[in-house]
Amino acid sequence: MEFETLCLHADNNRKDEWGTLSMPVCQSATFVHKGVEVPSDYSYSRLSNPTRRHLEKTVAALEGGADAFAFSSGMTAITVAMMLLKPGDHVIATDDLYGGALRLFNNVCACNGIDFDFTDTSDTEAVKALIKPNTRLFYVETPSNPLMQVTDIREIAGLAHEAGALLYVDNTFLTPYYQKPLSLGADIVLHSGTKYLGGHNDTLAGFVVTKTKELADRILYCSKTIGGQLAPFDAFLIERGIKTLPVRMDRISENARKIAEYLLTEPAVKKVYYVGLEGTKGNGIVKRQAAGFGGMISIEVADADLAKQILARVKVFQYAESLGGVDSLITYPMLQTHADVPKEERDARGINDRFLRISVGIENIKDLTEDLRQAIHGEV
Repeated sequence: MEFETLCLHADNNRKDEWGTLSMPVCQSATFVHKGVEVPSDYSYSRLSNPTRRHLEKTVAALEGGADAFAFSSGMTAITVAMMLLKPGDHVIATDDLYGGALRLFNNVCACNGIDFDFTDTSDTEAVKALIKPNTRLFYVETPSNPLMQVTDIREIAGLAHEAGALLYVDNTFLTPYYQKPLSLGADIVLHSGTKYLGGHNDTLAGFVVTKTKELADRILYCSKTIGGQLAPFDAFLIERGIKTLPVRMDRISENARKIAEYLLTEPAVKKVYYVGLEGTKGNGIVKRQAAGFGGMISIEVADADLAKQILARVKVFQYAESLGGVDSLITYPMLQTHADVPKEERDARGINDRFLRISVGIENIKDLTEDLRQAIHGEV
């Protein structure tokens, strides 16, 4: 099946006695056994639930993975995936990561004996220089959050496997509609399903997708031990969102390209970070390894007062955290997504009081452009 069809029919073998078209919400914590020593598909919803399992099969099919596991948030998914490591293991990670991932790595995983080195993973030589005998994981966001660094997945996969390590790729920004990291050599793909997969800012979710059954078995063991699985109704909402993923992503990406091009014409906008702009660092790599550029843009404006003015004056865009929904959002990373990152680190990366992150939605492009124009110029 083609991708658009998979979004609706990946688990077409599903059958129930009622002949439901949409997967029902199976709101049951436990299931009656068929008999003593008679295998049952389901026993307890922490282990597996029909609604969640239907969603997991869909996401596995979209990413081309052996299996997928749905969790209550993206951070839960990352936490479970990191449980494959043990004290003394070394991780090389993208230095420009979502703030929650940095918080987990620096304040939880490091306390449990995991050693981290952070670098610009778009620089293959810099990554290579950090490899140690105990390197067991390469962790990549591409494009990264919020500076839109682009990592060559195939190159980093080669380094990881040569070192006997795994490669995790956070594919939240581009989704499997545009980018399939497993086909490029990644071992595990991670998602905040809250974002583009769900697409409507109405529920939280996270996913771990494995390339092999062996990795799936290890994730399953950690999952059932730790808990944090996605609830049935939330699985239903994410499944419903996935059905429109391709049409949403096409509209979002078209809008984002036009907004990025408009922002380049504004003198008060000093930098525009969007991987779809010709000549932008990483644009060529995205063209090689992905089918589209997504809807995330970051900008640096002339001064902090202008940044705050834009946040206060937008009307169609909403000043809110998160991303990837049908609604266009604008975020102040230094106060929101990266507030827990020390100021000196934020400033060194350019995440300062002039820096804004934009998640483009599906509204009419004229309304979005006009909203940014009036917010920038302060016109009544």
